[in-house]
Amino acid sequence: MSTPTEPPPSYDDVQQPLLAASNQTRPIPSPRGPPPPRLPLPLNLPALVALRGKRVVLASKSPRRRLLLAQIGLTNVDIVPSQFPEDLPKSLSPFEYVLQTATNKALEVYRREIDNPEKGGLALIIAADTIIISHSGHILEKPRNEVDHIGMLKMLRDEGQHRVCTAVAVMAPLENAVDPGYALETHVEETMVKFDANVTDDLIIAYVKTRDGADKAGGYGIQSAGSILIERIEGSYDNVVGMPLRPTLGLIEKVMLPDDELDEFARSDEE
Repeated sequence: MSTPTEPPPSYDDVQQPLLAASNQTRPIPSPRGPPPPRLPLPLNLPALVALRGKRVVLASKSPRRRLLLAQIGLTNVDIVPSQFPEDLPKSLSPFEYVLQTATNKALEVYRREIDNPEKGGLALIIAADTIIISHSGHILEKPRNEVDHIGMLKMLRDEGQHRVCTAVAVMAPLENAVDPGYALETHVEETMVKFDANVTDDLIIAYVKTRDGADKAGGYGIQSAGSILIERIEGSYDNVVGMPLRPTLGLIEKVMLPDDELDEFARSDEE
């Protein structure tokens, strides 16, 4: 069998035909099936109350991040994917790399959307970036193609454990003209993930064929079939999914309500 001379196609090249084919073979769900689960009532917190009826932008097309925000009551989110090229030099430390990427994502969307007459007032921008830091210190993002995907997962298995780092940047435009015109808060969350050393090459290849991890940093999804590769984690689960909710809520509170406004809200709520 001859060795192919051409590189394997990238996931970007094959993703649309695969989606089209899967849509043709996927059965149509019965209209009599169970109703979708109801979301819980929104959290009655000052910062979230202040956002009701206002435009909240998620600078990402990740459906996982959108679902995570819905868990704290931000269900009416405007999706505006950032156009920041994400090409910062890998010579940066991993924390600086992921933090600068998330911050630049937020800034790029802010500059495009702050004066957008068609969308109305902008109240909040939430941006995030997730990377994998291998045990040997390499920064891993999304796999480029199937061969890269298989090699990435084998490396993560063979090295034993790795770190998942997600940086979140939250921005709120200021009503006054004080430079730079917005409040910005950031946070970097880290979670340790250990792959099962007994995961076989066949299992890795079978998982890669599902395309489940093709659009995810590190090439796997903990919330889906990728969980079969994982022995344990230490730290935040939703950080591995793509956005640590607890610190994200804290950033929203910082940019939406200064301390004096927060105290005033609490006093009025007690009266």
